[in-house]
Amino acid sequence: MSIPLLSYVPSSQNQRVIGYEIPGDEQPMTYSSENLLSASDMDNLIMAAYRQIFNEQQMTRSSRQVFLESQLRSGQITVRDFIKGLATSDVFRTRNYDTNNNYRFVQMCVQRILGRQVYNEREKLAWSIVLATKGLKGFIDDLLDTEEYLSNFGDNVVPYQRRRILPQRTQGDLPFARMARYDEYYRAKLPLSRGRLFFPYDSQFAPFDLEIFLNGIDWQTVFAVILIVAGMIALTLLIGYGLNPAG
Repeated sequence: MSIPLLSYVPSSQNQRVIGYEIPGDEQPMTYSSENLLSASDMDNLIMAAYRQIFNEQQMTRSSRQVFLESQLRSGQITVRDFIKGLATSDVFRTRNYDTNNNYRFVQMCVQRILGRQVYNEREKLAWSIVLATKGLKGFIDDLLDTEEYLSNFGDNVVPYQRRRILPQRTQGDLPFARMARYDEYYRAKLPLSRGRLFFPYDSQFAPFDLEIFLNGIDWQTVFAVILIVAGMIALTLLIGYGLNPAG
């Protein structure tokens, strides 16, 4: 018997309100398999799906799922099935699930699949329990089977960030693609100040501190490397002198 989804109260966010915006440059473009007029339209739909699930920084040649693309082009699967295939692929698992904790991964998937930010920490916890008990595939299946997804995207529409434009503001919310892929949980596991020979410091995560920089250097290893290099230079000079003593 599977554990039911933990209840949470949806907050009153922008995407829960019916919009009456006038289409403009900042409005998300909708890609649907119901109104494809040419092969290039299908190409654009597939690219939009990759961009939504992987984000542009992960849209590499190794991320392509050629078999899924072929099935979608031939009508064997729906857009919803294609989204499911991308979100459960080994590439997505390696680059997103394996590099984040469950809470961060849930937040990313809600953004990319349901097209909105998580309502609150309780929703994040609720879906994290589903992820922990059902695994990645079960979690993605449950997201795609929600009434929220089916009512907004159905079987034929590529998910997009819903209601990003706020009428009372001069500028809308930032796209989810602008958010970092890895959170502090992942970055904390990186070897920032240990195990580096000459540069035990990463300026991306902390301001430069000369004292920390000098204290973090393994001087014993540095001197050993210097002695080895000096010995090799001396040996090279001696060999060169022996081969050409007159020079």
